[in-house]
Amino acid sequence: MDPVTATEHLHSDCETESGSIGTWWPSWRPTSMSLLKTTESKILACIQNDLWARFVTLPNQDRIWTLTIPNKVVHKPAEQAPKTPLVMVHGFGGGVGLWIRNLETLSRSRPVYAFDLLGFGRSSRPHFPSDAAEAEEQFINSIEQWRQSVGLDNMILLGHSLGGYLAASYAIQYPSRVSHLILVDPWGFPEKPTIQAPEEAQDPGTQQVAKRPPLPLWVKAVASVVSLFNPLAVIRAAGPWGPGLVNRFRPDFKRKFEDIFDDDTMTQYIYHCNAQTPSGEVGFRAMSESFGWAKRPMLERVHLLPPSMPLTLLYGARSWVDSSSGHRVAEIRDQAQTKVLLIDNASHHVYADQPEEFNKVVENICNSVN
Repeated sequence: MDPVTATEHLHSDCETESGSIGTWWPSWRPTSMSLLKTTESKILACIQNDLWARFVTLPNQDRIWTLTIPNKVVHKPAEQAPKTPLVMVHGFGGGVGLWIRNLETLSRSRPVYAFDLLGFGRSSRPHFPSDAAEAEEQFINSIEQWRQSVGLDNMILLGHSLGGYLAASYAIQYPSRVSHLILVDPWGFPEKPTIQAPEEAQDPGTQQVAKRPPLPLWVKAVASVVSLFNPLAVIRAAGPWGPGLVNRFRPDFKRKFEDIFDDDTMTQYIYHCNAQTPSGEVGFRAMSESFGWAKRPMLERVHLLPPSMPLTLLYGARSWVDSSSGHRVAEIRDQAQTKVLLIDNASHHVYADQPEEFNKVVENICNSVN
């Protein structure tokens, strides 16, 4: 059986709902995979380039929802080798629709792939183990099986937030497949700081823990329930009030895309992505001590990346993610092939806050790779 199934051009209607990953929910929860598909299609219809969407079936029959945007180079010498594709991995609670400001621009010189992580968006939502290492391995295995199924020899791998953590883990395990690693405001790098006793804090010789930027309201809201429930359980528990909660706690998503959509399209997309079966959330919860910290911090493993692998870390200058971790990565790697860049006037969602600057930086990185 061909591992790539349900291939479709985005603007055709050939996919049936039997190709979706469905689940039963009480009728008072206003969501379904069909509504997610409809909302996502409205977002992706803004892309003028050819855009192909399909489910990629893994050996265990899990399916990864995948977008492919072929590059638009018209006059290409026949002898020129294909450009290394850019593969984009979204963050926690997200999906491929959040790259709407980036996909078309970044496909000008090379193919671009974006997929919904296992357990998120329109991808399959399987069971994840409660052990941190096993949950991480399930994510990584799905990415590698996706790569094999799609047929990519190597790639420029870009991950945002949780996607950055997983991209780094993937690059450690499969370094020959990554031509350049780009981590955008990556989650899970620093160790959770220990709380100092009062007498230690008064000792001038005691190393002080660097202060992190204040957490936004929505992060605090998620953190308040993460120890008892899956991170976004409150959205599902709210039933018909769930979409309103997303609008209340994530109004920034509407603002970031208001020049494209003058309604609640983007917050509806976030709601439908996260009101489904909490599969990826279970995996994320297994890997985290609380929303802000990983049980297996990536700073403890980043030295395992090959010194020759180019690595760029991009941070929003106003993000709640502390960019000092990026500078620590550069120190650990002895500055080898490592760059840390800050994008002004950008918060955690750098790609949406300052899309032109983000696209320019990523394009320049891609142009350094054949």
